[in-house]
Amino acid sequence: MGTIFYLLFMIVVGAIIGGVTNSLAIKMLFRPHHPVYMFGKRLPFTPGLIPKRREELAEQLGKMVVEHLLTPEGIRRKLMTNEWTDGAVEQVQQFVETWLSRGRTVRRVLEQMGIRQPEELIRTKAVQWLDKVYEQGMEPMRSKAIRDVFPDEVQKKIEARIGDLANYIADRALDYFQSEEGKQRIAKMIDEFFSGRGMFGNMLQMFLGNANLVDKVQPEIIKFFRHSGTRELFAQLLFNEWNKLTSYPFAVVEELIGKERIRRSLRCLIISAVERDDFLARSLAELIAPYRERIMNEWIPKAVAAGGRWISDQVEAIIERLQLADIVRFEVESFSVERLEEMILSISRREFKMITYLGALLGGIIGFFQGIIGLWL
Repeated sequence: MGTIFYLLFMIVVGAIIGGVTNSLAIKMLFRPHHPVYMFGKRLPFTPGLIPKRREELAEQLGKMVVEHLLTPEGIRRKLMTNEWTDGAVEQVQQFVETWLSRGRTVRRVLEQMGIRQPEELIRTKAVQWLDKVYEQGMEPMRSKAIRDVFPDEVQKKIEARIGDLANYIADRALDYFQSEEGKQRIAKMIDEFFSGRGMFGNMLQMFLGNANLVDKVQPEIIKFFRHSGTRELFAQLLFNEWNKLTSYPFAVVEELIGKERIRRSLRCLIISAVERDDFLARSLAELIAPYRERIMNEWIPKAVAAGGRWISDQVEAIIERLQLADIVRFEVESFSVERLEEMILSISRREFKMITYLGALLGGIIGFFQGIIGLWL
């Protein structure tokens, strides 16, 4: 009976020593939090291991995060997964839906961006844009021939209408000379013709008679304008003039109309269009309504995919610029020792208890063998 009691005693003592030793060793990882001094000298093992090595731990954690956890390859693989892409697309779509559902007008959005007079800004920007576009568009065109500037379809249509224009001119001339006003004009022209010939002209006019001469000339003029050859002649003359005109550089057209006049006309046109539309008072949702489905189902997925590819290509530079190792080191160093202890224990409390229990078990086993050895000796 005494032998059993002795063995049990040794086992209990060994278990207590092993458990307490391991528990004390675990606590010495964190405790004491600060150095302890006695008689002006710091006691050994103070502070605890983790508080004492906190800076080194912070630096190693930063390196571990960058070199083994948040690696460029790992981030790139994550960005290329369908799960991440679908989630990002869904979040962006929800954000856009929420933003549009607020019913904010264009004016309100611009004012929130710090633009106090959006109307004036839009007019100024529109005019600047128009002047820039006009100059960029006209610069290469000024030295070109007019025929090279106009589209071929336009030129063909104009050339096809030259015959109609010739007929129109002949018809208008025919109507004029058939009228009483035209007859009087012919008579006046005949008078001017004879009066310019002196006495011989007057005698010839008296002999022929002005009234009879008008009646003879007018039908011939009418016959002239009715003749198909006359109309063909007009068409050929117009066609020749058109070819001459289209061979001039386009700068001639700009100079003829006036550069500043063109700009002023375009400015007035675009400003009136902006004011008439009054899109500043319209909501963003209303403005993009025709493109809503396309934005949600096409543009946003493409934008997210393009953003993912860009981040994937730039991930090394981004990590280097962010200096993640320094961020982790700084954050860990800024933790209080109590918080650091709480974080580690919240993760490993169960394992630390198992280490304590294992120490008690090993201590009990050692105590049992020590009791056997003691009895044997």
